[in-house]
Amino acid sequence: MKNCVTVLWEQGPVEGRVEIAYGKLAGLKIIAGKGRSDGNCFSIASSGPCRLIVECAEAKMAPGACATRVTVDTQKNPFTFFLRDVNRDFPVFIAEYGVMVTDGDDRRSFADIAGVIRGKGLVSQLTTIANAPEESYEEACSKTRSLVCPTWLGLSRDMRFFHVGYLPEYGYLGYVEPVYHSTPQVLPGTGNKPLRVSFCVGPGASCRVDITRRLEEGVLPILHATQREDDVTYHFTSFATLEMQPVTAKNLRGSQWEAVYPNTVGHMLKPEEVAKIQGLMDAEMRGREEEVVCAMRIEAVNTGRTPRYAWFKAPHVHLFYHPADEKKAYSFQGEDGFSVVGKDLVYGVSRVNGAPMPNEEMAILLQPGETALLEMLVPHQPLSPARAKRLARLDIGKHLAACRKFWKTKLQQAASISLPEAAINERVQAGLLHLDIVSLGQEPDGNILTCVGVYAPIGSESAPMIQFFDSMGWHKLAERSLNFFLDRQREDGFIQNFGGYQLETGPALWSMGEHFRYTQDKAWVRRIQPKLLKACEYLLAWRERNKRDDLRGKSYGLLDGKVADPEDFFHSFMLNGLSYLGLKRVAEMLAEIDPAQSKRLSREAAAFRKDIRTAFYEAVGRSPAIPLSDGTWVPAPPPWTEYPGPVSLYADGGSWFTHGTFGGRDSLIGSLHLVISEVLDPDEIGTEFLFKSHQQLFTVKNAGISQPYYCRHDYIHLKRGEEKAFLKTYYNQLTSLQDRETYTFWEHYFGASQHKTHEEAWFLMQTRWMLYLEEGETLAFLRGIPRQWLEDGKKIELHDVATYFGPVSLKVESDLSNAVIRAQIRCQTKRQPKTITIRLPHPEGRKAVAVTGGRYDPVTETVCVTTGKGVMQVALNF
Repeated sequence: MKNCVTVLWEQGPVEGRVEIAYGKLAGLKIIAGKGRSDGNCFSIASSGPCRLIVECAEAKMAPGACATRVTVDTQKNPFTFFLRDVNRDFPVFIAEYGVMVTDGDDRRSFADIAGVIRGKGLVSQLTTIANAPEESYEEACSKTRSLVCPTWLGLSRDMRFFHVGYLPEYGYLGYVEPVYHSTPQVLPGTGNKPLRVSFCVGPGASCRVDITRRLEEGVLPILHATQREDDVTYHFTSFATLEMQPVTAKNLRGSQWEAVYPNTVGHMLKPEEVAKIQGLMDAEMRGREEEVVCAMRIEAVNTGRTPRYAWFKAPHVHLFYHPADEKKAYSFQGEDGFSVVGKDLVYGVSRVNGAPMPNEEMAILLQPGETALLEMLVPHQPLSPARAKRLARLDIGKHLAACRKFWKTKLQQAASISLPEAAINERVQAGLLHLDIVSLGQEPDGNILTCVGVYAPIGSESAPMIQFFDSMGWHKLAERSLNFFLDRQREDGFIQNFGGYQLETGPALWSMGEHFRYTQDKAWVRRIQPKLLKACEYLLAWRERNKRDDLRGKSYGLLDGKVADPEDFFHSFMLNGLSYLGLKRVAEMLAEIDPAQSKRLSREAAAFRKDIRTAFYEAVGRSPAIPLSDGTWVPAPPPWTEYPGPVSLYADGGSWFTHGTFGGRDSLIGSLHLVISEVLDPDEIGTEFLFKSHQQLFTVKNAGISQPYYCRHDYIHLKRGEEKAFLKTYYNQLTSLQDRETYTFWEHYFGASQHKTHEEAWFLMQTRWMLYLEEGETLAFLRGIPRQWLEDGKKIELHDVATYFGPVSLKVESDLSNAVIRAQIRCQTKRQPKTITIRLPHPEGRKAVAVTGGRYDPVTETVCVTTGKGVMQVALNF
């Protein structure tokens, strides 16, 4: 049985050939336009509309993998479609190419069919977003899932953490889990079972859960929670401190990075390498002169008009095995208020109203307005009785004040961002500290591990963390973080620290190049130049191995390797794009230091980019077109060159479901990275195909799937001036992946991997981009901010944020009661941008009637500022 389809071009001439996968070509026939066909080749010389009949035999039209696929391989704009997708009611219509495919007996003209499609009034997803009200935090919260995540409490630089939280299934506070970064603390005498210290407040599990949590001042890593039980309210405060002295910057030592790395998930050390440093690890983990302590304070208050009972249960061991065994492992000593494991190791100290807690479980009758205070101290590892007695005298109030000052001082040492939306303003500050708390090493110098949640530093996933440190002026911390990757570099130049990932070298070089853009630190570049060159040579040799004739037309000159958890050793566009970007940045770093090497690497990078672009557009031609919401179709590019189109469409079969989604490979680690890696321009046709197909197939509410902060459509939106679409992504990803009370991120929507700082760092970089973004010699302010941020009386302030041009400050004040928005820009650096722009959108979309300080574009609501070194003033009148 033959299957016929009609291919129509709006304008000729056109020539090429037709190739069939999973079927056979039975014939070609030109029925509009002058030309000829021979075998699978055709040539139409006419300049007007063209029509080609394609006949297929042995076609596979049933649902399932490996359906018949037709490629029309023209010299210009080749395209592919699934034969079974062709339908005269919904023709394959690639508007950008001026081509469509319909049934073989459909005699309508191109113009007639296009008119029918456009006459339906269908709109694209992007247009739908543009026509809808601007997304907001509140609206996103009402429509997305809400996750609860444990809170990580620690001291910064030190790998001794506590996970603090409550179990939603029980519905009462709470538990503490001591960990060495991601290695659980274990108890002697229990078969090395992981330690969870539980405590209980309130009457117990019930039909209702009423617990709210919040960080100190909304930003500091000091956890507050409130548990309401009818008339009795329990106010909980928890933080990490030192065993003997309140924490300060001076007495914070941190942990030696060599001992931290083996305690991270996914580290790349061999057993014999770990064995060599076992002594160092033992000393850093369990031989420290002073323990880290989780301090907790619970105040029970009777808010009713009659006496009510409050219940407390002191810290007790939860060993993750049969409850009957727990009592064999621990005991309670009421004379001291000690929770004890074994014979005399103290893992918890409890006080009630200032005195040792006399019993492990207590009920206290509170008169109306009366309070009871339970204080608990959990050392990271159990202490001797002598040390525990000293710990029992710890002044929690004094330590809390010191902890508060310690974290506030850190924020004061960074650039400051003040935003009129509290939900975002707090998250920016909290996020910086969340990144800092998992950046581990000794103070004040030496390497830093920018751990990505529980995982080891990863060149790709640590990149946004390090780049945000630089954005906030923490250049020394960024440099120390980058030096870790260089010190772990292999002799052959390869950089790899996590789980067999093979893409770390390029992203690490990219972050180094970004650091140089911020600092212009030529002395640092000179020190690391040999390692930079070694890394570049590794990438170039890798590329050279793939300059094979058998790879022409698909993967010529491209790197092959895995970029994430799946064992996908392919010529991935993400791997190649980020490797190209690393090479390009190194060439830039060496421009003045070693001009000859810089020019050589620039040539190599340019050739690499050309080969990636060639491979990408060849892949586009082989990728089946998919339908869009507006009735048009676009080719859907693949994540790597070896597959025709998204792997989740199963053109060549396979098993691709991973990490809770079909499209993880296509969306999260796919071709979208070619834009941020500067291989594709934001507005070119390949990006258009990428963007539209990704948005259609792999977004919900314009938020990415599964692990959404791997999706780089956010950056594309901003670069293309699509503010509404960007904000749709921004708010829906944020509200659905982050604990809305404590601002801690999960890795995935389904709750895998807590305190995931890679995701949090990309949120912070999104915020940075929406506030200020460099484009060549232009510094663009407020490109993606919500309109509501400029409602009457609201202010936006950036103080000494770091840019490629040096530190800059911005102050925007909305005085719409007097019909004006004012902005002040301070840029007193040696490296001045040639152009400064600032977008000042009116909350109601009105256009300015007068402007001072620059040239106003009413379409983009942007002022091109009259630049000058120093302070620039802009005002829009409405």
